Amino acid sequence: MTGLIVPPGGGRKLITPAQEVTFKATQAQGSSISIFEVVVPPGFDVGAHVHHESQEFFYVLEGELDLMCFEPLERTRDTWHHWRSAAGERVIRAGEGGCMFVPSGIPHAFRNATDKPVRMLFESYPSPDHEQYFEEITEIWARGTAVDPAAVEEMRKRYDVEELTPLRYTPPLSAGNGK
Repeated sequence: MTGLIVPPGGGRKLITPAQEVTFKATQAQGSSISIFEVVVPPGFDVGAHVHHESQEFFYVLEGELDLMCFEPLERTRDTWHHWRSAAGERVIRAGEGGCMFVPSGIPHAFRNATDKPVRMLFESYPSPDHEQYFEEITEIWARGTAVDPAAVEEMRKRYDVEELTPLRYTPPLSAGNGK
Protein backbone atom coordinates (compact mmCIF):
# COMPACT_ATOMS: atom_id res chain seq x y z
CA MET A 1 0.00 0.00 0.00
CA THR A 2 1.21 3.49 -0.76
CA GLY A 3 0.15 6.99 0.17
CA LEU A 4 -0.40 9.97 -2.07
CA ILE A 5 2.02 12.78 -2.88
CA VAL A 6 0.75 15.75 -4.87
CA PRO A 7 3.43 18.23 -5.95
CA PRO A 8 2.86 22.00 -5.84
CA GLY A 9 0.44 22.90 -8.62
CA GLY A 10 -0.56 19.25 -8.97
CA GLY A 11 -4.06 17.80 -8.93
CA ARG A 12 -7.03 17.92 -11.27
CA LYS A 13 -8.37 21.45 -11.79
CA LEU A 14 -11.93 22.61 -12.37
CA ILE A 15 -12.15 26.26 -13.42
CA THR A 16 -15.33 28.34 -13.54
CA PRO A 17 -15.89 32.11 -13.63
CA ALA A 18 -16.50 31.95 -9.85
CA GLN A 19 -13.89 29.51 -8.55
CA GLU A 20 -10.84 27.46 -9.35
CA VAL A 21 -10.86 24.11 -7.54
CA THR A 22 -7.91 21.71 -7.53
CA PHE A 23 -8.62 18.18 -6.31
CA LYS A 24 -5.76 17.14 -4.01
CA ALA A 25 -7.08 13.92 -2.41
CA THR A 26 -10.27 12.11 -3.41
CA GLN A 27 -12.26 8.97 -2.74
CA ALA A 28 -10.88 7.47 -5.96
CA GLN A 29 -7.39 7.86 -4.45
CA GLY A 30 -8.47 6.07 -1.26
CA SER A 31 -9.25 9.11 0.89
CA SER A 32 -12.32 9.26 3.14
CA ILE A 33 -11.81 13.05 3.26
CA SER A 34 -12.03 15.14 0.08
CA ILE A 35 -9.24 17.74 0.03
CA PHE A 36 -9.18 20.69 -2.37
CA GLU A 37 -7.25 23.87 -2.96
CA VAL A 38 -9.74 26.59 -3.89
CA VAL A 39 -9.13 30.05 -5.38
CA VAL A 40 -12.01 32.34 -4.41
CA PRO A 41 -12.25 35.44 -6.63
CA PRO A 42 -13.28 38.88 -5.38
CA GLY A 43 -17.06 39.16 -5.18
CA PHE A 44 -17.75 35.46 -4.54
CA ASP A 45 -20.20 34.60 -1.72
CA VAL A 46 -20.96 30.88 -1.22
CA GLY A 47 -24.14 31.78 0.71
CA ALA A 48 -25.08 30.51 4.16
CA HIS A 49 -25.93 26.83 4.24
CA VAL A 50 -26.09 23.74 6.45
CA HIS A 51 -24.88 20.16 5.94
CA HIS A 52 -26.80 17.60 7.99
CA GLU A 53 -24.26 14.79 7.47
CA SER A 54 -20.99 16.40 6.30
CA GLN A 55 -18.20 18.15 8.21
CA GLU A 56 -15.92 20.77 6.66
CA PHE A 57 -12.65 22.53 7.39
CA PHE A 58 -11.42 25.74 5.70
CA TYR A 59 -7.86 27.12 6.02
CA VAL A 60 -6.90 30.47 4.48
CA LEU A 61 -3.57 30.17 2.65
CA GLU A 62 -3.44 33.64 1.04
CA GLY A 63 -5.73 36.65 1.32
CA GLU A 64 -8.77 37.27 3.54
CA LEU A 65 -12.23 35.72 3.74
CA ASP A 66 -15.31 36.68 5.72
CA LEU A 67 -16.31 33.58 7.69
CA MET A 68 -19.47 32.64 9.60
CA CYS A 69 -20.02 29.42 11.58
CA PHE A 70 -22.86 29.59 14.12
CA GLU A 71 -26.63 29.43 14.52
CA PRO A 72 -27.86 33.03 14.19
CA LEU A 73 -30.51 34.64 16.35
CA GLU A 74 -32.48 35.09 13.15
CA ARG A 75 -31.93 33.44 9.77
CA THR A 76 -32.58 36.04 7.09
CA ARG A 77 -33.01 34.80 3.52
CA ASP A 78 -31.27 37.70 1.72
CA THR A 79 -27.83 37.74 3.37
CA TRP A 80 -25.81 36.32 6.26
CA HIS A 81 -23.28 39.18 6.44
CA HIS A 82 -24.82 40.78 9.55
CA TRP A 83 -25.91 37.66 11.42
CA ARG A 84 -25.00 37.22 15.07
CA SER A 85 -25.48 34.39 17.51
CA ALA A 86 -27.13 34.38 20.94
CA ALA A 87 -23.61 34.25 22.41
CA GLY A 88 -22.60 37.40 20.47
CA GLU A 89 -20.60 35.69 17.71
CA ARG A 90 -20.41 37.62 14.46
CA VAL A 91 -18.95 37.25 11.01
CA ILE A 92 -15.17 37.62 11.13
CA ARG A 93 -12.54 38.44 8.55
CA ALA A 94 -9.87 35.72 8.60
CA GLY A 95 -6.47 36.25 7.05
CA GLU A 96 -3.65 33.86 6.22
CA GLY A 97 -3.57 31.03 8.76
CA GLY A 98 -7.17 31.60 9.84
CA CYS A 99 -9.40 28.57 9.75
CA MET A 100 -12.97 27.37 10.31
CA PHE A 101 -14.19 23.91 11.34
CA VAL A 102 -17.85 23.21 10.61
CA PRO A 103 -19.57 20.33 12.42
CA SER A 104 -22.70 18.79 10.88
CA GLY A 105 -25.84 20.86 11.41
CA ILE A 106 -24.16 24.28 11.86
CA PRO A 107 -24.98 27.17 9.49
CA HIS A 108 -21.83 28.50 7.83
CA ALA A 109 -20.64 30.64 4.93
CA PHE A 110 -17.66 32.41 3.42
CA ARG A 111 -17.17 35.26 1.00
CA ASN A 112 -14.36 37.23 -0.56
CA ALA A 113 -15.27 40.85 0.09
CA THR A 114 -11.78 42.06 -0.89
CA ASP A 115 -10.40 43.08 -4.27
CA LYS A 116 -7.87 40.20 -4.43
CA PRO A 117 -8.27 36.45 -5.02
CA VAL A 118 -8.05 34.23 -1.94
CA ARG A 119 -6.45 30.78 -1.82
CA MET A 120 -7.76 28.30 0.72
CA LEU A 121 -7.42 24.66 1.63
CA PHE A 122 -10.83 23.00 1.93
CA GLU A 123 -11.54 19.58 3.41
CA SER A 124 -14.87 17.79 3.42
CA TYR A 125 -15.94 14.57 5.13
CA PRO A 126 -17.14 12.16 3.90
CA SER A 127 -15.87 11.71 0.36
CA PRO A 128 -17.11 12.06 -2.39
CA ASP A 129 -20.03 14.49 -1.82
CA HIS A 130 -18.08 17.69 -2.48
CA GLU A 131 -16.14 16.10 -5.31
CA GLN A 132 -19.42 15.46 -7.11
CA TYR A 133 -20.77 18.87 -6.06
CA PHE A 134 -17.81 20.67 -7.67
CA GLU A 135 -18.19 18.59 -10.84
CA GLU A 136 -21.86 19.51 -11.14
CA ILE A 137 -21.50 23.21 -10.29
CA THR A 138 -18.82 23.41 -13.00
CA GLU A 139 -21.42 22.12 -15.46
CA ILE A 140 -23.92 24.77 -14.25
CA TRP A 141 -21.33 27.54 -14.75
CA ALA A 142 -20.50 26.18 -18.22
CA ARG A 143 -24.04 27.05 -19.35
CA GLY A 144 -23.26 30.78 -19.17
CA THR A 145 -21.43 33.52 -17.32
CA ALA A 146 -24.13 34.02 -14.66
CA VAL A 147 -25.08 31.42 -12.10
CA ASP A 148 -28.63 30.07 -12.32
CA PRO A 149 -29.86 30.32 -8.68
CA ALA A 150 -32.62 27.74 -9.19
CA ALA A 151 -30.19 25.22 -10.71
CA VAL A 152 -27.72 25.74 -7.86
CA GLU A 153 -30.39 25.37 -5.17
CA GLU A 154 -31.76 22.18 -6.78
CA MET A 155 -28.25 20.74 -7.15
CA ARG A 156 -27.39 21.57 -3.53
CA LYS A 157 -30.35 19.53 -2.28
CA ARG A 158 -28.77 16.41 -3.82
CA TYR A 159 -25.48 16.96 -1.94
CA ASP A 160 -26.60 17.50 1.67
CA VAL A 161 -26.63 21.29 1.32
CA GLU A 162 -29.60 23.13 2.81
CA GLU A 163 -29.35 26.59 1.27
CA LEU A 164 -30.16 29.42 3.70
CA THR A 165 -29.02 32.36 1.55
CA PRO A 166 -28.16 32.17 -2.16
CA LEU A 167 -24.75 31.72 -3.72
CA ARG A 168 -23.72 35.01 -5.35
CA TYR A 169 -20.89 36.09 -7.57
CA THR A 170 -20.52 39.75 -8.43
CA PRO A 171 -17.11 40.39 -9.97
CA PRO A 172 -15.75 43.84 -9.11
CA LEU A 173 -15.79 46.39 -11.89
CA SER A 174 -12.39 47.34 -13.21
CA ALA A 175 -11.00 49.28 -16.11
CA GLY A 176 -9.45 46.09 -17.47
CA ASN A 177 -12.70 44.18 -17.99
CA GLY A 178 -14.50 46.73 -20.14
CA LYS A 179 -17.28 47.47 -17.65
